[in-house]
This record gives sequence, structure tokens and C-alpha cells, in this order.
Amino acid sequence: MSAFKKIAACALVVGGVGVAGPLAAQESPTIVTVVKVTGENWFKRMEEGVVAYDKENADVNASQVGPAKADAAQQGRLIEDLIAKKVDAIAVVPMDPSALEGVFKRAMKRGIKVITHEADNLKNTQVDIEAFDNTAFGAHFNERLSECMGHTGKWTSFVGSLGSLTHVQWADGGAEYAKQFPGMELVSPKNESFNDANKAYDKAKELLRRYPDIKGFQGGAAIDVIGIGRAVEEAGLNGKVCVVGLGLPQDTGRYLESGAVQSISFWDPKDAGFVMNKVAKMVIDGVEFTEGMDLGVPGYNKIHIKKGPGEGVILVGQAWVDVDKSNYKDYPF
Repeated sequence: MSAFKKIAACALVVGGVGVAGPLAAQESPTIVTVVKVTGENWFKRMEEGVVAYDKENADVNASQVGPAKADAAQQGRLIEDLIAKKVDAIAVVPMDPSALEGVFKRAMKRGIKVITHEADNLKNTQVDIEAFDNTAFGAHFNERLSECMGHTGKWTSFVGSLGSLTHVQWADGGAEYAKQFPGMELVSPKNESFNDANKAYDKAKELLRRYPDIKGFQGGAAIDVIGIGRAVEEAGLNGKVCVVGLGLPQDTGRYLESGAVQSISFWDPKDAGFVMNKVAKMVIDGVEFTEGMDLGVPGYNKIHIKKGPGEGVILVGQAWVDVDKSNYKDYPF
């Protein structure tokens, strides 16, 4: 909490009889970001955005929490705790959006504002924020993968989990794109890594044994390319097997350098964390979102608005970045 916020809190305590009501109404709203898992570098980077928003906005208390492992049930329990604490808004990156519909509905009934990210199928959210069109992002992965593969050969896809909506959308987008090339053969699609690089590594090793002629891997979770790249490198297949997917530059750098991974794409989690909190405050303040609105955050300068499946809206940005061996050092995270 900033010094200003501490002073404001003290003022509420010592303000005296007769002004308690008006002062209480001025208490800073609390926004809590709930991520898929604590400790993963993607969400460490996201927390930088949450902290930056908190520091830049003295009238808001913003923080981030997450479960110890990527598990929808654990994430749900954290949200239940926040409902009990009567926070003003939650900004959630759901592990499994459908598994959290009930808890989001309860939060909204209690007057808590619900903002989500990577969950455009949710009914019980006021605003879902997407960094880009997810089907197009998956197709873009496969465009790079199929080009690396010479548009021919066996390939597979990874997801954090089958409940991780955006990962599934990317895998499906990639599969649809690959259909234009008769020589591309999708095998064992949507392998689950559960946001664990070691699990991705073990699965990639298994697939390399099962399909010794496999030529391509499309990763979904931010750590998939790390595990897959390690398996490819250990098998001595650098440059012979193509690996693309979501990732962070500094996590993936060594595999980009060795040729075990060809390219990654991402959106900056720091910007996503910041914009989720900014949108949460806008919802608290009753701000109306309009087509083409500039949210003042890179990649979200001209948002597209879609009607969500429930009463809420979906805000779509243009925030993806492509990185390979030639430029990953330009991004210090």
C-alpha cells in the first residue's frame, strides 16, 4: 500500500463522529487479480502490471493472488475467499472458464465486479478482455509452423488443459489453417501440460518415441515450448523438428539460440495485468465502453467490442508480438 493510501486509511479511522458516512464512501476500492498459478514467469510478469497500476492510482488498492498449482478448483476457492472479503472487483485469468461460472455468478450477485481475460465463452462476467482474435492467433502459429515444416509432415499441438479455452482455440485455429496443406498430418492433438514445463517435456519425449518422423509441435501454455524444446534438444533434433508456440523471450531464449525452438509469439502479461485492472476500475465507475476506444495500454489502443454470451461485453485488442532468435533479446522478460 502506498503512503498516500495509508494516510487515507488512517483518516477514515480518526475522522471522528459525524463524518464517518461520507468518509467511508470515499474508501479506495479493492481490485484483486486472480491468475492461473503463482510462480510461473508469465504471471510474475503479469503481477508487474498489477503493481504498476496500483502505484499509478492512489485511489485504488490493487493486488494479485493465485493457487500454488494450475488447478481450477483451487482457483475457485481463492475467489470464494475474495467474495467473503467483499472486495470491489476481481480480475481473473481462469484455468477453466466453465468451471468458474457458478462462483462468478455468486460474486456478481454480491455486487462484486467481474473482469476476465482469456475467457470469451463466459456468461457470468461483465467484461472479458482478449489480447487479440484467438482463432487468428492459432492460425498464425500454424502459419509459421507449416512454413518451417515445408507444409508437409506429422505435427501435434499442446494445451495447458482441455479446459483452458484460449489454448484450445489456438490449437483449433492451427488445425484449421493446416487443412489447406494436404501433406500436413495432425497426430495426437491437444496434449495437456497443465502449465508445467516438466510435463510438457515428458509428453514431448513420449510423442517423439511414438512418432519418430514427427516434424512439428505447436505449444499452447507459455511453458510448453520450454519442455518441448528441451526434449527436441536432448534427442539431437535441433533444426529437424519445428517448434512454435506461446512463450516469453527470456524463458525461451536458450532454445531459440540452439535451434530447438524456431519462434514464439506472445502478448505482454504486464500490459494485460495493467489493462485488466484499469477496465475493472472503469466498470466500478460506470464507464461505457465504445468501439475503437483507446485504453491507453500498448496493444489495446483501438479496441473492438463484441457482445458476450451473457450480459457482458468482450474487448478485443491487437497485442501479439512475434519473436525468434534474431530479436528475442529486445524483450527483457
